[in-house]
Amino acid sequence: MPENIWLWIGFLIFVGAMLAIDLGIFQRSSHVVSAREAAGWTIVWVALAFVFNLGLYLFWHQIVPTSDLNNREAGLAFLAAYLIEYSLSVDNIFVFVLLFSYFAVPAIYQHRVLFWGILGALLMRGIMITVGAALIERFHWILYLFGAFLLYTGIQLARSNHGEEVNPDKNPLLRLARRVFPITEDYEGDKFFVVRQGVRMATPLLLVLLVVESTDLVFALDSIPAIFAITTEPYIAFTSNVFAILGLRSLYFLLANMMRTFSYLQLGLAIILSFVGVKMLIAGFYEIPILVSLAVIVLVLAISVIASIYWPPAQEQEHH
Repeated sequence: MPENIWLWIGFLIFVGAMLAIDLGIFQRSSHVVSAREAAGWTIVWVALAFVFNLGLYLFWHQIVPTSDLNNREAGLAFLAAYLIEYSLSVDNIFVFVLLFSYFAVPAIYQHRVLFWGILGALLMRGIMITVGAALIERFHWILYLFGAFLLYTGIQLARSNHGEEVNPDKNPLLRLARRVFPITEDYEGDKFFVVRQGVRMATPLLLVLLVVESTDLVFALDSIPAIFAITTEPYIAFTSNVFAILGLRSLYFLLANMMRTFSYLQLGLAIILSFVGVKMLIAGFYEIPILVSLAVIVLVLAISVIASIYWPPAQEQEHH
């Protein structure tokens, strides 16, 4: 990777600058994120992702001439990977809604939890993509294991109901934290730690953060193999993942109150995971073109959203 190391450095500087702007300006004081603010930041992150995507489409092979991908393939691979990761992040949002409700996290502190949670997610995804790419390069057959896992995950997701397995008290990281740190009874503003009578204590907000981090790790076990089903180019896999994760917080505050509207989205995600699983399993016999994969992803997402809005299940109609 020596010939394009500056690409990585430049992108990491960009990510660091955006996080610094968010932390230094928009998180200077804790506040409840309005729908207008969330919509604005959602548009910003999606627009930045598409501008970056356009740059890859126009200049990829000129920048990385040793790559096996041409400009068109690189642009389509980023777009497909980004859409998969962004759509899977919607499933994260539903779990975050349940977690914040379970722990009764005040709305004013949720943005802070998600900020640090996503920072941790970026580090974890970076490590997992690096390790995954190295394994695939050395042991190509591991792609078939990823494919089988994704197919199994897609089937299980189609059969499960949202939130039924969410039980934070069984989280091993949460149990460990409770053994290591004394915990305050109530939230202490937006602090993760406080000192009481010379004793350093963790607040419930830290427990929420730990559960969010571990939850994202579980979701990464699905999303990272799904990205490798689209491309094994580490830079495209990483950047598409990062853009989707960076847009997750604003998407949460935009969609949190209407998650139940998308009744069929989980089924759509299950179909997408199953599709990319099959794509990986048959890659040795037939390579499904990236454009076909992209078309399937867009079509499934569009149908699941439209069906959720216009033909909701009977129980959802009664709810409304």
